[in-house]
Amino acid sequence: MDIPHFADLLAGRVGTITIEPDGAQQIDGPPAGAILSGAFNPLHAGHMGMAAAAAALCNTPVAFDLAVRNADKGALTAAEAARRAAQFAGKAPLVLSAAPLFAQKATLYPGRIFVIGYDTAVRLLDPRYYGGEPALRAALDHLRVANCRFLVAGRLTCGRFQTLADLTIPVGYTDIADPIPEGLFRADISSTELRRGA
Repeated sequence: MDIPHFADLLAGRVGTITIEPDGAQQIDGPPAGAILSGAFNPLHAGHMGMAAAAAALCNTPVAFDLAVRNADKGALTAAEAARRAAQFAGKAPLVLSAAPLFAQKATLYPGRIFVIGYDTAVRLLDPRYYGGEPALRAALDHLRVANCRFLVAGRLTCGRFQTLADLTIPVGYTDIADPIPEGLFRADISSTELRRGA
C-alpha cells in the first residue's frame, strides 16, 4: 500500500490521512464516530472486539487511529505504516495521525469518544509523558474543553484483570472516562505476546 502524503503527515502539513477499507485515502477528513487508538502491531481480535463493544455502547461507528509518531518509540517509516495499514483492508477505516498524545488527538478529533485499553489509560495518566503533574492536568483540561471522553476496556495484567476502577485519576477529572463492562468485552490478548509467538 502506498501512502502518498506520508511525509506531509510527519512534517505537520496535514493533520490526518484516512484510509478507507477499500483503500481510498482522504486528507484531513477523519470519519465521524468514536476513535480507537493503538499501535496495531499486529491488529488482532481484541482490537476488533473492543471496537464492536464501543460501537454497541455508544451507538456510533468506530474508526481506528494509528499515530505514526509514538511518544516512546519515535516515528514509523512509511513502509511500516503501510504494513500496519494494510491489516485494515476490507475491515474498517484507519486514520493515520502524527499525534502520539491524546491532548494532541483532541485537536484532530474534537467531540469524540476515545476507546482505549487499561494499559493505554495508565500511560494517559502518567505525568512523565507531560513533564509533570501540572502539565498532565493541563492536558486533561484540553481534552475536556475539546469535549472528548474515554471508554476504557479492562486488561489482564500480572495475573489480575484490571479496569478503570483500578486507575488513579486526578481529582476533578473522573468524569472524563467510563468503563467498558467486562461482560460486554474481555479479550486476554497481547500484541507483544502475539509478536513473541510469531
